[in-house]
Amino acid sequence: MQDRPDITGLRGLAVFLVVLFHLGTPLRGGFVGVDVFFVISGYLITSVILADLAAGTFSFLSFYERRIRRILPAFLAMLILSTALAWRFLTPAELEAYARSQFAALFSVSNIFFRDQAGYFASPSTLTPLLHTWSLAVEEQFYIVFPLIIFLVYRVVPRRLALILCILAATSFVASTITVAYDANLAFFNAPLRAWELLTGAILAHGFLPRIHGLIYRNLAATIGILGILWSALHYTNGSLFPGLAALVPCLGAALIIAAGETGSSFVGAILSLRPVVFLGLISYSIYLWHWPLLVFQRTDQMLFAQTEMTFATKVIFTLVVIVLAALSWAFIEQPIRRGRFRPPPRILVPAVASIVFLVAVTSIGLRTSHGFPNRFPLIAQRVGEFTNYDRGPSTRDGLCYLQPTAAFADFHADPCLLQHRDRKSILLVGDSHAAALYPGLRQVFPNDDILQANVSSCRPSTSEPADSPRICIDLNSFLFASYLPTHHIDTLLLAAKWSISDFGALTETIEFAHAHGIFVILIGPGIEFDQGLPRLLAVALRNGNIEQAASHRVLDPEHLDALMATRALTQWRVPYISIYRDLCTPACPLYAAPEVPLLFDSHHFTTAGATLLANAILIHHQLP
Repeated sequence: MQDRPDITGLRGLAVFLVVLFHLGTPLRGGFVGVDVFFVISGYLITSVILADLAAGTFSFLSFYERRIRRILPAFLAMLILSTALAWRFLTPAELEAYARSQFAALFSVSNIFFRDQAGYFASPSTLTPLLHTWSLAVEEQFYIVFPLIIFLVYRVVPRRLALILCILAATSFVASTITVAYDANLAFFNAPLRAWELLTGAILAHGFLPRIHGLIYRNLAATIGILGILWSALHYTNGSLFPGLAALVPCLGAALIIAAGETGSSFVGAILSLRPVVFLGLISYSIYLWHWPLLVFQRTDQMLFAQTEMTFATKVIFTLVVIVLAALSWAFIEQPIRRGRFRPPPRILVPAVASIVFLVAVTSIGLRTSHGFPNRFPLIAQRVGEFTNYDRGPSTRDGLCYLQPTAAFADFHADPCLLQHRDRKSILLVGDSHAAALYPGLRQVFPNDDILQANVSSCRPSTSEPADSPRICIDLNSFLFASYLPTHHIDTLLLAAKWSISDFGALTETIEFAHAHGIFVILIGPGIEFDQGLPRLLAVALRNGNIEQAASHRVLDPEHLDALMATRALTQWRVPYISIYRDLCTPACPLYAAPEVPLLFDSHHFTTAGATLLANAILIHHQLP
């Protein structure tokens, strides 16, 4: 192919968007940079394959040798350094989980591994050093199958190649658009459901689409393309229904920029061809590889900066550190192995890479079978750290009275979740996962009352659920507020959730509904929160002999919100208010609910012992009618 500095610059823009997104800048949709990468990758690889097929020089062995040279050396170097940092910073349970993800990443199935975890945008994922390898796995799975398809079609029905590519892309796109509506995790991580993005580039590379001629049209196409990408990066959030239809905007944006550059220059192409932007594109793969593990270990243990929240200045310095490290990786790992005097021949490259892969795999197995080498931590730290694997399912009645957003209303069991006895007071606990976490404590401390439960993760108690909410939220809230509560007597409606100021409008409507129907309401305020899982913070603090290290990670925003809600409850809502901070945090918020039992099992959910501690405080300080 001819040199396309605009495409290299587009790669630089794409990786820059991803890094800025991960750093928590206003580019909350910067994750679309990965979609831009997919389009570029599909375009470049297909162009090379088609050129080789046309020249009669295509070879599967040659194709995969190039992939090995391009991907594995820097990738393996990243894994080795990440493992060393994981050994130093991660708790035994986290190191064992890391080893599982490393093994999956090593064999290009990490997208499948992470698909079954918390999800790309979930808070636990921010402490997963190899999460970013999901996109590399998607690409490699695609390139296991795609060259074979294009080779067979080219040999058998070459005139149908464009049609078949379009059919495959359309099928993948429709399937992705449908799937994202009911299982966003599956749509995000699944290679066949992402294939349409790479196939977009492949269709463009085929050359059967009309070319964009003329300076005006090239500028128009490229401008629309860059605006589409930037608009997505600015307006999408981790709450957007993505990928599916939403991913079409950045993908078509990338395609328009590439297409515009095929026939000449444009204003956007000139900017992307500037040397600094092209340089970022040249080292973009190494930037992508290195930035995420470094950021994870910075967040977990302040590896680079002695602070939990990075300031603007530290984010700039961090970015510069990543660029320098990526440039070194590109200059001394990527480039020598791909080209130049020191380029190893296949007879040396393949055995060397295979040996390193074998050693990394053995390391992963060793870390797993040893359960993360717990002896790296004192015994008490090991016991506390085990709460990172806390199973709250049975205590919260997960799958029965506490449902996940992907559940159906039929999964909710009114009996026993709403079972009442005539001679007992009834307390209905409504809200999200924070409410569910309170259930076992209330059940234990108030054994003579009926504690009724109706909870859905990430679903606030609301009489008017937005139309774009998960179906289970709409159905369960509709059942509770339109059907159950108007026709069933309960003594107390207990509202609890991970509140934010944006919930105040819906909360006001819910409380007014309760008052209109003569239902006594008690509101529980926001819970205690840390910027990482409390068990890992305690384990690390115990290892370091500095328990105050864990306390310093407490997030202060919920406490400020608590004061605001307490005032609102008294002056506007006129309901009794339970302040978790007032009841538990005098003089300081506890870290433990019982000896060697953390108050929380993650960053913001009570353990059963923690819920019991709060319930006892409620018994002492409040009256539940």
